[in-house]
Amino acid sequence: MENLENNKYNRALQRVKELKDFFRHLMIFFAVNIVLYLFRFGVLQPYLPDEFQLKPYYFTWVDIHLVIWLVILAVHTVYLFRYKFTFLRKWEERQIQKYMQKDEEELKKYK
Repeated sequence: MENLENNKYNRALQRVKELKDFFRHLMIFFAVNIVLYLFRFGVLQPYLPDEFQLKPYYFTWVDIHLVIWLVILAVHTVYLFRYKFTFLRKWEERQIQKYMQKDEEELKKYK
């Protein structure tokens, strides 16, 4: 019984860690992209020293960066909520059954 409670606690702890990591990823995503777009549109130029003036065309790559990071964030979201998507769970169960049957057939072959 204690082992079951310990297992539940560890799974809950893992889930909280995954959620915390996701929200940290989301906050960093927004913070970095806001700063990059502020640089791109020249809003932060007056606050830079004269020796460090940046041209707006230096930041033409920001849009591609945003798209790539959105794809990574979408993958992270799917991984985090993988138990909510029934098609992933069903696929996982089919794969488990397939490998269990394969192992069983291998065992029967050597008996």
